[in-house]
Amino acid sequence: MNGRADASDRKKVVIAGASGFIGQHLGRALNDHYDVIGLSRVSKPAGTSGIKEWRTCDLLSLVDTEAALDGADFAYFLVHSMMPSTRLSQGDFWDFDLIAADNFARAAREKGIRQIIYLGGLVPSSPTLSHHLRSRFEVEQALRSHSVPLTTLRAGLVIGPEGSSFQTIFRLVERLPILCCPSWGDTVTHPIALSDIVQLLKFCLENERTYNGTFDVGGPELMSYRSMLQSISRCMGLKKPVVHVPINHTRLIQRFVTLVTGAPRELVEPLIESLKYPMLARDRRLQEMANLPGMGFDESVCLAKQVLQSQGPADPLAYQTGKGRTVSSFTVRSVQRFPVPAGKNAEWIAREYLTWLPKWMNILLAIEECENEVFRISFRPVHRLPLLILQRSPNRSWPDRQLFYVKGGLLSKTEGRGRLEFRKVLDGEAVLAAIHDYRPALAWPIYKFSQAKLHLVIMRSFKRHLEKVARKKEKSAV
Repeated sequence: MNGRADASDRKKVVIAGASGFIGQHLGRALNDHYDVIGLSRVSKPAGTSGIKEWRTCDLLSLVDTEAALDGADFAYFLVHSMMPSTRLSQGDFWDFDLIAADNFARAAREKGIRQIIYLGGLVPSSPTLSHHLRSRFEVEQALRSHSVPLTTLRAGLVIGPEGSSFQTIFRLVERLPILCCPSWGDTVTHPIALSDIVQLLKFCLENERTYNGTFDVGGPELMSYRSMLQSISRCMGLKKPVVHVPINHTRLIQRFVTLVTGAPRELVEPLIESLKYPMLARDRRLQEMANLPGMGFDESVCLAKQVLQSQGPADPLAYQTGKGRTVSSFTVRSVQRFPVPAGKNAEWIAREYLTWLPKWMNILLAIEECENEVFRISFRPVHRLPLLILQRSPNRSWPDRQLFYVKGGLLSKTEGRGRLEFRKVLDGEAVLAAIHDYRPALAWPIYKFSQAKLHLVIMRSFKRHLEKVARKKEKSAV
């Protein structure tokens, strides 16, 4: 294609993660030929980072995600380790990411998206993976599970001036008089230049040869942490010694890096974990298809350094964990992962929960099913005053997902869009039980140390109950 595409022929491309450093560069790279739609939790002016239209979206809401993908032809998923937007969040980041990816894939199928392109992480051949590496693989599985053609690029460390991981290593070289190299410092990894990643993401768009394909990508050189420190030091015109330090205490190293660089723990942890494993591109098929040999490590570092020096001292956006992040006042999100007994689905687990709960707390709780699929959860001695009122949504519930809206009760405010859901994920490996945007009626300090704690106790007990059911089914099948 030459020049700008005619307005009548321009297709629409959604970028989830358009505010991130890769998403910003990708938006600029695509806007000559596509109408680029960026997704963000907060409204932004059109034209920012080459984005023609910004749509406000909480990816943890299926309704929001469906609205965000409406009218689009293609979609990029560049989201990792989501920061929940509620005041209290119970659960693990990998389960939040899994819900976001599952929502994205479901919405893409509903809205007729022709292709999803996902930038994930290289998967080492180690039998054990860190939570961050396993999470990226699970996100890939979730995006693939709803029939929309998926193109996956798996990359290691991306070298670019706004990249949080690169800036962390850059600051270590800049600020330490002696560069410390832990015991895993000679483990080999496969960094790649930002410009190469953007070109490859663009190359895959509408390219049917890449549909349903998974591609490892990396730069032309294999690098260890030690060699990266040395290369960055040379690029900065410094001659700093690299000293081997026989330390393998991950948390101690993470705290040291955070102290020196100012990077938040949430970013340092996956960086350290990725450097500990051999992160190698098994082949570079996609780069061969795109005829892209790739930029060398030294050249990409020097280009990034020039941009950093021209910008002056400033934290990358990803460093600003919690700063400027919109948080809904006094709302709660809680996500727990359950096993799935053989032959059961989310519909069965939702029903089982509503049956099991009053039995488990039979002295205290009663659940009454009323008309229109309304469930009143009451304190047994005062049965007329419901603690919570849930209503199942038949239009938003399917065998693999059950949705209940919080409609009131003594423990809940009526405004907002609080909801409870059970959804089957990872091809039936697990069910996620999630409370979203719940607004407690209790004063916040009381809620936090009473009802919120009790909810976790209940969910953990229900998990044990499902594990027991699953074991019984396994024994009966033998």
